[in-house]
Amino acid sequence: MTRDEVRGVDSWAINTLGISGVVLMENAGRSCAELIADKLKGITNPKVCIFCGIGNNGGDGYVIARHLVNRGIGVTVVVCGDQNKIKGDAKINLDILERMGETIEHLNPADPDIAEQVGRLSAGADVIVDSIFGTGLRGQLSDEYRRLIESINACNSPVLAVDIPSGLDCDSGELLGAAIEAAWTVTFVAVKKGFTFATAAQYTGKIFVASIGIAVR
Repeated sequence: MTRDEVRGVDSWAINTLGISGVVLMENAGRSCAELIADKLKGITNPKVCIFCGIGNNGGDGYVIARHLVNRGIGVTVVVCGDQNKIKGDAKINLDILERMGETIEHLNPADPDIAEQVGRLSAGADVIVDSIFGTGLRGQLSDEYRRLIESINACNSPVLAVDIPSGLDCDSGELLGAAIEAAWTVTFVAVKKGFTFATAAQYTGKIFVASIGIAVR
């Protein structure tokens, strides 16, 4: 699917079928959490670090965190950006996580010591989750987000990207300055058009297509 087709599916599900956005987000996040839990089998006291943006991709990350916590998996949730800008379905899921008593860490991508902070927060993580930017990302990344992504790539833990590796263009598969180098990408409903280009493979890793509760025929 292209970026516009992704939006069309979401609009159809919400406005025609009547499935709320928060239900779609729940299904998406749960699908990711199930794969992560499978990858962590056999690891004693597994740990996951989830880097969340301030949009709906970050909202998927909060759902993932809740399901992993419910499975007894240690989770560090990191909001990358201004938490006050989080709204809608993403805020609903962040609020739930906070009411569960989970600590929310914060990163300002503009901080000069961003690499050190990323390393500290993700230390000991068996899996890092990239839930920063989704399919709607257009144009070149700002220098601060480019440094954030490069810092995550420099960590020694495998990364699971939610829907699309942050920094990869959904339609062209082009690098928007920098992109997460994922071991796995859990993408929703269908493979994204950008994944079909050979240049994208080093960023997506192994691709899994997950259901959000609807099927496109």
